[in-house]
Amino acid sequence: MTIAVEFTGGLEMLFANQRKHDVTMPSKSDNGRPADIGFLVRFLCDHVMKGHRKDMFLLDGAVRPGILVLINDADWELEGGENYQIQQGDNILFVSTLHGG
Repeated sequence: MTIAVEFTGGLEMLFANQRKHDVTMPSKSDNGRPADIGFLVRFLCDHVMKGHRKDMFLLDGAVRPGILVLINDADWELEGGENYQIQQGDNILFVSTLHGG
C-alpha cells in the first residue's frame, strides 16, 4: 500500500532532507497483522531513514516524546496511537517540537 509521510520541525534531516515521502509498504506487519503506526515507524527507520540518529526519532523503540503524530490531520491519540491500522492513501505527519538551546 502507498501512503504519504511528512516530516517537519527538523525531522526531515533524518530522511534525506526531504519533507514529504510517498511510501510503499506492506499492508501486513511481520507477524501477519494489519500494518499499524508502530510497524510504520520501524519500516521508516529501516527503509527510509538516511541519517544515523534514530535516537532523534525513537526512544525505547517508540516515537520520541515531543514528536507530534497526525493521522489524516487528526492527533494520533484520537485514532488509537501506535495501534492505528494504516489505510491506503493515509497521510501521516511527524512534527518535532524538540529544539536545542
